[in-house]
Amino acid sequence: MSAQPTINRRVWNLAWPVVLSNLTVPLVGAVDTAVVGHLDAAFYIGGVALGSLLFNYIYWGFGFLRMGTTGFVAQAKGAGDGTEVLASLGRALLLSLLFGGTCLALTAPMADVAFSILDGSDEVEEAARSYFMIRVWAAPAALCNFSILGWLFGMQTMRGGLIQQVFINSVNVALNLFFVLGLGWGIEGVALATVIAQYAGLLVGAVLVWRLAPRGVRRPRIREFAAVRRLKAMMAVNRDIFIRTLAVLTASAFFMNESAKLGDTVLAANAVFLIFKSVAGYGLDGCAHAAEALVGEAIGRRSRVQLRTAVIATTKGAAVLAVLMTVLFFAAGTLFIDMMTSIQAVRDVARDYLPWAAVIPLVAVWSFQLDGMFIGATRGAEMRNGMLIALALFIAAAYPLTSLHGNHGLWAAYCLFLLVRAGAMALYYPRLERGLAG
Repeated sequence: MSAQPTINRRVWNLAWPVVLSNLTVPLVGAVDTAVVGHLDAAFYIGGVALGSLLFNYIYWGFGFLRMGTTGFVAQAKGAGDGTEVLASLGRALLLSLLFGGTCLALTAPMADVAFSILDGSDEVEEAARSYFMIRVWAAPAALCNFSILGWLFGMQTMRGGLIQQVFINSVNVALNLFFVLGLGWGIEGVALATVIAQYAGLLVGAVLVWRLAPRGVRRPRIREFAAVRRLKAMMAVNRDIFIRTLAVLTASAFFMNESAKLGDTVLAANAVFLIFKSVAGYGLDGCAHAAEALVGEAIGRRSRVQLRTAVIATTKGAAVLAVLMTVLFFAAGTLFIDMMTSIQAVRDVARDYLPWAAVIPLVAVWSFQLDGMFIGATRGAEMRNGMLIALALFIAAAYPLTSLHGNHGLWAAYCLFLLVRAGAMALYYPRLERGLAG
């Protein structure tokens, strides 16, 4: 049997559970949008969008707990170091609890600062604040779940991640419908459903770690959790990924804030398209996560050939998936819009901008794949630099384009951001191969 079918099969076996589990995440967002989208005003949709945006700044700002953990665990696995596999998870969980507790302690000042910056209408901001102040209580559990998911991905046990994510998101959707449609709790019910789902998912994650942890290896000692060299390496990578993630979130926040300036109806339409972006992002992440695991393993084994094989195979799979998603968005986009909202004005505006949302998978796939490669190699500095360059150009381009072409200009600037992000990281790629054996 040739090597290529073997690696293609490995990529598929790693990618499909992640694609399936990831697609349940935008399903939750879709339900969030749909249940408030059928209330009597567009500002409810905008409130959930802006509330989620602020919450994402907190949660995904600490996304390095997932990404950094995957890279370190994959490399420890590739090197055959079971003790370090466990120690990497322990360090990540300690950081998760520390950061989660800090988020709770600083909830009020964070909300005050955030809502002084955003430019939504009074009704949108009031709804978003109610959503934010409840959902933030999920922070400790959500960050621990990030670390556990990163560990599962690094161990190449993607089906364990599928179990955890599907459980969390299924509970979230069920409670969402019950609290909002059954009990009439409105936007507060949407937030509370997420809080309960995250803590329930943490229990499932703990069981998965216990069942999948390496057997027959020495358990890490306390001093190994606090090993200075390991902690410095983790914090250096995490710092760079943190800056990179803040840049991603800033781009999203800037996009939504500029949308808000164009009026509640445009904001609501772009909020509907956040579901399209989420489907594309979480779906393409399947191949990106496969790249993380396989690239990390190749780096751990110091093999250039294995690295190149992983890069080619995962990128080909991602490109095929991106084409399929774009075809789906063009074919069924109008139906999706109508499912998300019954407000005719929002439907009409969304249809005008549907082509932009539909091509996002083809534009975004390259940056997603390169992210996966650099995460697996724990090369955070290159990711950080590429993202900062792309963010600066996005903001610089968005102001004149939006002024001249409105929402079309804003979408054009966002697509430019994704392409520049990929191009900058592609220039850094040779660094991944340096120092590896043939």
